[in-house]
Amino acid sequence: MTKNLPFLKGAVTIATGGFVAKLIGALYRIPLTNLIGGYGIGLYQMVYPFYCLLLTVSATGIPSSIATLEAGELAKGDTARNVFRPALKLFLWIGLVGTILMLMLSPVLANAQGESSLVAGYIALAPSVALVSAISVFRGWFQGRNEMRPTAISEIIEQVVKVGFGLLFAYLYRGNIQKAVVMLLFAVTISEFVALLFMVFRYKRVPAPILLKEKLVKVPTKEILKTSVFVTLSSLLLPLSNLVESVLLVRLLGGYAENAVALYGLFSGGAVTIINLPVSVCYGVAVASVPSVSKDRAEGNENTRKSVFRALIVTLLISIPCAIGLYLFAPTAVGLIYRALSASEKTTLVRLVRAFSLSAVTLSGLQTASACLTAQGRAKYAVLSTALGVGVKILLDVVFVSNPKYSIMGAVFASNACYAFIFLLNLLFNFRGNNRK
Repeated sequence: MTKNLPFLKGAVTIATGGFVAKLIGALYRIPLTNLIGGYGIGLYQMVYPFYCLLLTVSATGIPSSIATLEAGELAKGDTARNVFRPALKLFLWIGLVGTILMLMLSPVLANAQGESSLVAGYIALAPSVALVSAISVFRGWFQGRNEMRPTAISEIIEQVVKVGFGLLFAYLYRGNIQKAVVMLLFAVTISEFVALLFMVFRYKRVPAPILLKEKLVKVPTKEILKTSVFVTLSSLLLPLSNLVESVLLVRLLGGYAENAVALYGLFSGGAVTIINLPVSVCYGVAVASVPSVSKDRAEGNENTRKSVFRALIVTLLISIPCAIGLYLFAPTAVGLIYRALSASEKTTLVRLVRAFSLSAVTLSGLQTASACLTAQGRAKYAVLSTALGVGVKILLDVVFVSNPKYSIMGAVFASNACYAFIFLLNLLFNFRGNNRK
């Protein structure tokens, strides 16, 4: 029981922070939808897939890979090497490249999506790529040391600042939807800057003896890259599929529906947002499992398999009741969060959420199983399962969404199949040859 306390405490801390942050973000949609409507939400969401893609390369895989390295080094005791400094330098440069890439490709992406007004939106959001990259290194370092509060607090800060500035800008520019969306995206950049300031401040408060010791021997950059490359690839594939969907779904729907952008907004900005609430809670389990499993592995501990099993059981115990709740109370959630939608849009969104509720379980499960593979140094298996799942997703998108009978519901069917497939494969890889690399 004593051994489980750090894991459970870390999981609760991250889960609480993630839930509060996601809840703030979900409630944000109530006044935001009132101010900019379904069309504005659709424009807002169309920028995110490429942004998330860049974050995956420059930031998303960083916390778990850095946490894995840091936990492994701590297990070595006096022979531990410094992970933070070389990682911060490396990923800050990668983040800057991502920012520049987003700036350069903004006209191409906006034209491909058929919305030239989005060019300014991509530019407003671009600095966030580098900022989040730096934040992620701080988070990973703290997580590797089983200190989860900095991550949880920084996530809440991000949301509070984004919501505050976002609502201010949406109100000021409510008469010009395109400009309002651009300023909403700029609010995200402001929020990441404030969150980075907090992480720097928190790092400076770490006791001097720890920081002094960590200046001595640094982990080589090549070792950091080797650890993070498969984590990044695994994390990259789902955002890549979302980027493809931001173009594919709107074009497929546009073949027979006049409200293609609004339908895409209901799916990506509505159903996905609601489903991500329980997934964000379970994310705490995934994060907390990394230092626990990684420490067991570094020490040659035979309890590694038990640590993985424990993390997955906790994930299921949280996600299954949440999925049931989403299905039963979908009308209440939609009515509360998206009051400004028309009656027909609310009906569509309720159907989307109910059909999508299964993914609250499978998406939560796959992120925990993937984190456990990373902690064991086996992230390449997560890459394989995710790649196969994404292939299934895109294929089913084309099959179902192109058919007016299914319309945007087809995207939900495709996502459900994708996440279930990845989850099952990750389970197989975790429990077959668990100790092989």
